Amino acid sequence: MTEPLDQPALATLFTEARTHYGWSDAAVTETDLRALYDLVKLGPTSANCSPARFAFCHSDKARADLAECVSEGNRAKVLAAPVTAIIGFDLDFASHLPELFPHADARPWFADPEMARNSAFRNSSLQGGYFILAARALGWDTGPMSGFDKAAVDSRFWSGTKVETNFLCSLGKGNGEGLFPRSPRLDFEVAARIL
Repeated sequence: MTEPLDQPALATLFTEARTHYGWSDAAVTETDLRALYDLVKLGPTSANCSPARFAFCHSDKARADLAECVSEGNRAKVLAAPVTAIIGFDLDFASHLPELFPHADARPWFADPEMARNSAFRNSSLQGGYFILAARALGWDTGPMSGFDKAAVDSRFWSGTKVETNFLCSLGKGNGEGLFPRSPRLDFEVAARIL
């Protein structure tokens, strides 16, 4: 049986973790990114469809290219972070199902284009959440963001593929600059019901 995480682990993942805007000069290496992906890929998705695709803007050029596609308020964040991941979703994810879901032919389940798009977006969003938690578990800070020109990011980074952008997430060691006091969260009674 799985035991609950202790308070320090919960603090790392949730209670003390923050969205970061400023970054130290600590490097994020290819080895780090591979270790991160190796955790992310283990999170569950529908029929193990795993539609998320990750473009890690690591080089100065890639970060500058991405910075041209984001809102004014996000440019400095993208340029300062050691890495910003573009978390996308592959509309052709079902082509990998014979490998990922070998005990049945699940491809027909996603034959309808609207069903495939909804599944790709939903499950890549799950995988994006796993990305944030896995990064925190490995000692990294994250800065997830919207505020970008999706068509521009898709054209620049996913051209020639069936991948589209879901959201962006910077990664590195936060320096604490620009952090706001934690914003309020909805109470259980507002956000949840027990039926």
